[in-house]
Amino acid sequence: MNPADNMPLWAPSPERIASANVTAFRVAAERRWGVSLPDYAALHDWSVAHPEQFWVSVWEDGGVIGTRGERVLVDGERMPGAKWFPDARLNFAQNLLRSRDAGDALVFWGEDRVQNRMSRGELYRAVAHFAAALREQGVVAGDRVAAYMPNMPETIIVMLAAASIGAIFTSASPDFGVQGVLDRFGQTEPKVLVACDGYYYGGKTIDVLDKLGEIAGQLPSLQRVVVVPYVHREHDLSQVAHARLYADFIAPFHFVDDIAFAQLPFDHPLYIMYSSGTTGVPKCIVHGAGGALLQHLKEHRLHCDVKPGDRVFYFTTCGWMMWNWLVSGLAAGATLLLYDGSPFAGGNHVLFDYADAEGMTHFGTSAKFIDACAKFGLEPRETHRLETLRAMMSTGSPLVPEGFDYVYREIKADLQLSSISGGTDIISCFVLGSPVWPVWRGEIQCRGLGMAVDVWDDDGQPVRGEKGELVCTKPFPVMPLGFWNDADGSKYHAAYFDRFPKVWCHGDFCEITAHGGVVIYGRSDATLNPGGVRIGTAEIYRQVEKLDEVVESLVIGQDWPPQSPGDVRVVLFVRLREGLALDDELIGRIRQTIRDNTTPRHVPAKVLQVKDIPRTKSGKIVELAVRNVVHGRPVKNQEALANPEALAHFRDRDELAS
Repeated sequence: MNPADNMPLWAPSPERIASANVTAFRVAAERRWGVSLPDYAALHDWSVAHPEQFWVSVWEDGGVIGTRGERVLVDGERMPGAKWFPDARLNFAQNLLRSRDAGDALVFWGEDRVQNRMSRGELYRAVAHFAAALREQGVVAGDRVAAYMPNMPETIIVMLAAASIGAIFTSASPDFGVQGVLDRFGQTEPKVLVACDGYYYGGKTIDVLDKLGEIAGQLPSLQRVVVVPYVHREHDLSQVAHARLYADFIAPFHFVDDIAFAQLPFDHPLYIMYSSGTTGVPKCIVHGAGGALLQHLKEHRLHCDVKPGDRVFYFTTCGWMMWNWLVSGLAAGATLLLYDGSPFAGGNHVLFDYADAEGMTHFGTSAKFIDACAKFGLEPRETHRLETLRAMMSTGSPLVPEGFDYVYREIKADLQLSSISGGTDIISCFVLGSPVWPVWRGEIQCRGLGMAVDVWDDDGQPVRGEKGELVCTKPFPVMPLGFWNDADGSKYHAAYFDRFPKVWCHGDFCEITAHGGVVIYGRSDATLNPGGVRIGTAEIYRQVEKLDEVVESLVIGQDWPPQSPGDVRVVLFVRLREGLALDDELIGRIRQTIRDNTTPRHVPAKVLQVKDIPRTKSGKIVELAVRNVVHGRPVKNQEALANPEALAHFRDRDELAS
C-alpha cells in the first residue's frame, strides 16, 4: 500500500474549523438542546436520532422568515406520509429576497459575449414587476409557470415571481427539442410560458423561435408566452401563439415596488422537476417550498460553508436540479454567478477566467468537466490566481480518485473538494461535503445531516466496507410531495419504496468507507452482473479513462449467450482522441489496466470504438439506453438526450453477435 493512501488529500486548518458555520451550529445546538456534540460524527448521529430538534435548529440557524408553529413532525413513522411543520406558514421567494441593497445578487456571463449584473435591490424590483404582471394575467397559487430558458437572471426572476404568488415553477433548457418540452410541459399544463429567443453555445448562435412556435401551438393550457430577448434585437413573434416580449409584459407595472408574498403551508408545491426520461415519458416530481428551503439552507450553510457575501457558481442548465439548488444560495446571502454556454469557451479557460474576475468562492461543476480539464492538460493553478476559491463541488457522475488528484495538483491545494450525490428525486444530496472533515482520495466526505443514509445488502441488512444499495431509513423534509397526476401515489411508491418497505431505496450502488465517507459505484439498474457478481460501472470507467488515448467510455452488460439469457458479458465502448483508431495493442492495454487494478471479472469481453457517447442534457451518460439499443429494444424518449444521434453508433454492431 502506498503510504500516501493513509493520509487525506486535504484537511481543514484549525482556524477554518473554528470559523465554519457548522461549528457555530454545533455549539448552538449543544446549548439549545442540552446535548454533547464533540464532532461532526456526533452531530450527524444526533441529527438522525432527534430529527425534530435538528430541523428546528436548521430553521433557526437559517433565519427562516415565516411562522414555524408548534408541531415539527407528525406521523414520523410513516414513509412516505410523514408531515413536517404542519402548522408553519412561509414564502420561499421571501426567504431568497431578504435584502434590497446595492450588493450583487446575480452576475451573468453568456460565454464570452454577454456580461451583466443585478443588485439585490434591482432583483427585488424586477421580481415585483413580474409578479404583478403574472397576477394581472390571472396566475394564482397552484397554477404552473414554465420556463424554456438559459441559466440567466430573467429565469430566476420568473421563478421568484411565481413562488411569491404560490404558483408552481417548472423549467427546461432551450437545447431541448420540441417533443422533449411537450413530454414535460404537456403533463404539467402551464398557464404562462417564459422563453428565450435563442442561446449561445460554443461560439454559435442558436435560434429557438421556430421551436417555440411549435411548442406554444401544442400546449392548450397556455394563456401567455413571454419572450426574453437574448440573441436577437428584432423579433417577429407572429408564429408564436399568445406571445409578448418580456419588456411589454411588465411595462404596466414599473411603478410596483413591493411584493405581496403569499404565506403558504410548509408543503405547498414549489417546483415540478422531471426525471431524465430515457426509459419513458419523464416522471413529474413535485417538491414543496418548505422542504426545499430548509434542505438547501442546510447544504449551503453547513455542508458548503456558504457565508453572506460569498460568490457561488455552479455550471448547470435550467433542465438540471443543480439550477434549483444554486438559486437557493440567495437565502444564505450569497451572490450567484450564473453562466450559460459551453464550459470550454474562451480557449477552454472561460470558467476559470470567471472565477478570477468575480472572486468566486465556490466552484460547482461535473466530474466530466474535471476529467476533460485533465485530458486537455489545463493547469489553472499556473494560469489563474483563484485566490478567493475555498470549495469545489462535483456531481453528475462519480468523481474518480484520479480526478481528486488532478484538482489538488493542478487547480488548488487548499480547497474543500466535495464530490456530492443525490438527485432530482430529492432536489438535493444524500451524501456531500463537510468543511470540518478531511477529504480522502476517491471518497465523498460524509452523509448529509438529518439524512438517515445507510448501505444495505440484498437482504436489507446494513453493511460496512461492502457494496450495496444506498437507502434512507427515516423521513426527511425534502422528500417529494409526490408525482404529478399520480392521485393514489402508486407510481411514487413504486419508484422508491417497493424494494424495502418504508425505506427509501435510491438506486445507487455504493459503499460506506472506514473514514465514514461514501463511494458511489454507479446506478444500481446499470450495475453489471457477470457470473452473478455485481460490479459498479464507475469501477471500470476509472481504469479506462486513465489512458491518454481514451476521451470517455461507456460499459454495459450484454445478455450472453443471447439464446439463453441469464448471464451477461461485459462490453466496453470507448471514444478515442481525434484521429486515433482502436487496435489490438490498445485493446490489450485497456484490458490489462482493468485487470491489474480491479478483478478478472471486470475485464470486458468486447472493447469497441464509437464516435460519440450518448448523454442526457445534464451530461450523464445513458447506459440503460445503450443497453436497450444493443438488445434491439426501443429507447422510448430520445428527446431526453443531448445527442440522440449517438445511439446509432451502438445499433446493429456485427462485433456484438459473436
